[in-house]
Amino acid sequence: MASRSLAPVHMVGWSHSKFGKFDQLDTEVLIADAVRDALADAGLTAEQVDSVVIGTFNGGFVPQDFPSSLAINAQPGLRFKPSLRVENACATGSAAIYTGLQAIRAGHADVVLVVGYERMNGLPTAEVGDVLLQCAYVKEETSSTGFAGVFAGIAQKYFDTYGDASDALARIAAKNHHNAMANPYAHVRRDLGFEFCNTVSDKNPFVAGPLRRTDCSMVSDGAAALVLCSDKALKSHHFRRAVQFRAAQHVNDYLPVSRRDILRLEGAQHVWKSALSEAGCTLNDLSLVETHDCFTVAELLEVEAMGLAAPGQAPALIREGQTERGGRLPLNLSGGLKAKGHPIGATGVSQHVMAAMQLVGEAGDMQLHGAQLAGVFNMGGVAVANYASILERSV
Repeated sequence: MASRSLAPVHMVGWSHSKFGKFDQLDTEVLIADAVRDALADAGLTAEQVDSVVIGTFNGGFVPQDFPSSLAINAQPGLRFKPSLRVENACATGSAAIYTGLQAIRAGHADVVLVVGYERMNGLPTAEVGDVLLQCAYVKEETSSTGFAGVFAGIAQKYFDTYGDASDALARIAAKNHHNAMANPYAHVRRDLGFEFCNTVSDKNPFVAGPLRRTDCSMVSDGAAALVLCSDKALKSHHFRRAVQFRAAQHVNDYLPVSRRDILRLEGAQHVWKSALSEAGCTLNDLSLVETHDCFTVAELLEVEAMGLAAPGQAPALIREGQTERGGRLPLNLSGGLKAKGHPIGATGVSQHVMAAMQLVGEAGDMQLHGAQLAGVFNMGGVAVANYASILERSV
């Protein structure tokens, strides 16, 4: 477990593209726009950046791999700076942030630019599913319905153990679509309503097992970027606002689902416990959480993993509205992966940007009044790579 004596690291600028399906999208332009806007938001030039971290899963989505120097094409001031690409499945964006954070804490940099992006819609949907299934344990976990099939098996096991919770999953979907109505960056800004999400129909068919189309996140394109800095840089540059990492924890678990009690998401449990300990707070101190709802059953299980509900009790808490705006702990005020979108490499960066916007009062119609502490949980695979951040405003 990390010590609270670790050097503070701050987010001092960020950018976020619209998420969606963009047929003519050029990933190089996507990166360039994200970099330009994040630097402008921080009030910095490319020359003032010490290093760059790029997060993208790719895995066959686009032909151009090795993206670590693409930002230089648009920002020549980044030339001859150290730059690398990182990947950790659906937690790639958080892996990029934490790599930059570690560089600052190690004293190798004072200002780090982090970019997360993904272009997923260049492939047919079936091929996208094949690419994503590489994040599962391919020796055992194959499915004709891709990762939806993997999570469908988990949902069915939960139902067999605790009872049918299809209505709770529908409430998660309806909540996140309702929240996305206030998010100008969201892939889908349409309030579907509980009845639609809870009813199987031609427009909302079963995709795999008990999971309906509204239980699954979409295939999205997009990017997000942020600028990290040390305490020294924070004081010398006089940034207009900053958000500090009060905790940043990362743990990995077994890749095979067969080696774990999958209903417990033990990696998520462990990383949340470590993050709260590092931050010196409890879950009750958090104002909001951006959590990884790649499928609605993932958010349901994460409610239990973070300690908001006991095993088997998340559906009741969700039915009571305790994860909605005005509830005990609002989850995914941005719309989450479910409605905001889930461009793999961008997701973790997006979650941190959305949380930071809440803390500095720049979340627009998404704004939660009086937000003080925000949690972020991002996972790769089925709670294999687990990242938990706790953020607070520092300037």
